[in-house]
Amino acid sequence: MKTIRKHIVILAAVAVAGSLLSFTAPMANAADKDGVTSSRSFPKINKTKKDLLAESKSVDVESDSSWLSTTMSVPKTKSTAEQQAEAQAAQQQAEREQAAAAAAAQASAASRSQSRSATPSTSATTNTTTTTVNASSSAVVSYAGQFVGVSPYVLGGTSPTNGWDCSGFTQYVFAHFGISLPRTSGAQASVGTAVGSLAEAQPGDLIANSGHVGIYAGNGMVVNALNPKKGTQYTPVQYAFSGSYSIRRVM
Repeated sequence: MKTIRKHIVILAAVAVAGSLLSFTAPMANAADKDGVTSSRSFPKINKTKKDLLAESKSVDVESDSSWLSTTMSVPKTKSTAEQQAEAQAAQQQAEREQAAAAAAAQASAASRSQSRSATPSTSATTNTTTTTVNASSSAVVSYAGQFVGVSPYVLGGTSPTNGWDCSGFTQYVFAHFGISLPRTSGAQASVGTAVGSLAEAQPGDLIANSGHVGIYAGNGMVVNALNPKKGTQYTPVQYAFSGSYSIRRVM
């Protein structure tokens, strides 16, 4: 009896299992036929950079990056204003040198053309014989010009061979023509007769102030013992005298 019941339970279980298989099979077949689909969608994310070389080309640097404090050796270049100033100074120096050369040439020519106007005379003093020359403007300038580029500048000096300063030079030149001058430039600025302006000055006039003195050579130039570097030179008046000056006629 128990065996019969057991068989009945087994048959019932088989029947139930068969009915389940017959119910799910069409679903599996339908799925196999139509495929598996999904209704869920995901947003498209593209992480690929369009320009792969963008980073290699970048020159942006953070302002607080430490390498910006590195000292770099950069060659210095002069500004346009500095270059123009140097060019202008060089041009002015060239113009001064040309003017000095022209004045020297003119003085030399004037000396040759009027050299006969200087006639020698002899004056005797006790136990001393001194040779003097009648003074003329061209003779004074010519005589002074022979020391240009030859005699050195020596502070306190009074001779062409050992050197002289500005007033020692003028004193020596005028003494050759029998004209006595004081020893200092300041004292020489008050001798003779005053001349009103440089436009009225004549070659052979003294141009002097408390710091310097020279002999006017014409064309805005003086012949003078300028300084230890230049020695005895022709120099533009405005270059030799930075301040005011007195023009004195001593002949």
